[in-house]
Amino acid sequence: METEFKVDQKVVYPSQGVGIVKEIFEKTFKDEKILYYKIYIEASDMMVMIPVSKAQDLGIRQIVSKEEAEEALKLLSDEFEPITSDWKLRYQMNLDLLKKGTVKDIATIVRCLYNRSKVKELPIMERKLYESAKKLLEDEISFALGKTAKEIEAEIHTKLEPFGASIKIKHITPLEEDDEDDDLMDDINDRSSKSNDDSDDDSDDDSDDLESSNDMDSDEDFDDEF
Repeated sequence: METEFKVDQKVVYPSQGVGIVKEIFEKTFKDEKILYYKIYIEASDMMVMIPVSKAQDLGIRQIVSKEEAEEALKLLSDEFEPITSDWKLRYQMNLDLLKKGTVKDIATIVRCLYNRSKVKELPIMERKLYESAKKLLEDEISFALGKTAKEIEAEIHTKLEPFGASIKIKHITPLEEDDEDDDLMDDINDRSSKSNDDSDDDSDDDSDDLESSNDMDSDEDFDDEF
């Protein structure tokens, strides 16, 4: 059976990274013979088996051309419309782009989250998504241009933040923050407030005991920890 990819061909598996087709083989499942790609993902040192019939649906594709790789690098420094300040919506939008997995989609995620991080620190999940997208971009472009990942990492940083340049956003809209870190701080503040109330009650009880026993000359001072 003719397949789109050949043994020893480098391919991109969206959300996983650049891999190499190690084997194409048949496996019987419920009396049906199914053709599989066995792909080695170097970045995670992982071997995956993908049904040939499902490869297109999973977005598995060949590595982009040199021209496409250079266009993706250029996109990093282009102007763009600001994205929503709602981190949950922003995360889902970028996650959907990552699943599509074109080199321009990945570059868009990197540009979006890098510039967002210059406005406000990213929530933990978005930081992880940014690092994953950046690594995918470095790996594919390094293969496409025949350069090392370190060289491409430096080029990406230069494109994202040219010397003396400002963030290339067409306009800034008022922010209505709904960040993960804000939600976390609200929870911490609530717990701290409750803890302080309990501490006040305990202090009153201790004060009464001290007055009745006359075992100590003065109350101990303490600092609240936050």
